[in-house]
Amino acid sequence: MSEISDHLEVSTAAQFKALGHPLRHRLLFALGQDAATISQLAAALGTAKGNVAHHLGVLRDAGMVHVAETRQVRGGTEQYYRRSVRRFDFVGEGARANHAVSLQAVAAELETADDVPAFTVRNLRLTAEQAAELAATLDRMVGELEDAGAGESRYGVVVSVYRPRQPSAGKQ
Repeated sequence: MSEISDHLEVSTAAQFKALGHPLRHRLLFALGQDAATISQLAAALGTAKGNVAHHLGVLRDAGMVHVAETRQVRGGTEQYYRRSVRRFDFVGEGARANHAVSLQAVAAELETADDVPAFTVRNLRLTAEQAAELAATLDRMVGELEDAGAGESRYGVVVSVYRPRQPSAGKQ
């Protein structure tokens, strides 16, 4: 089996295009640490195998997933797909649009969550320094989490500190 790289800087139009559909993000979520077949992914995500196969092909062509293993089963070959990298770093012009698609994928995950997820949205006034410190602290906390390994449940973690668009001067 091939190793997973630590991170990939997503910056080209082709890479962002590959991530232009929420199901592709969900496939990457599902392949977080473990390899899986098209059938396993289709069952886990509640969608058709043909749909999964198409979207995996797009991600494979973009270098974001790869076939990690093949097995012979009942006269056929079963392929196990794996993420090519642990972390995707989004930079450049496509990053903002990618965030919106990522959040659509997270929303779909929340709708099918096994339990009631912890979910908090809060708007408050911060200084630029406070916002930067909060963002760095949250990024560090999530980045330092260690995977508990096979057999443990998969959890999604979404962290964002953002500043909503400010009204233009004179408009309220």
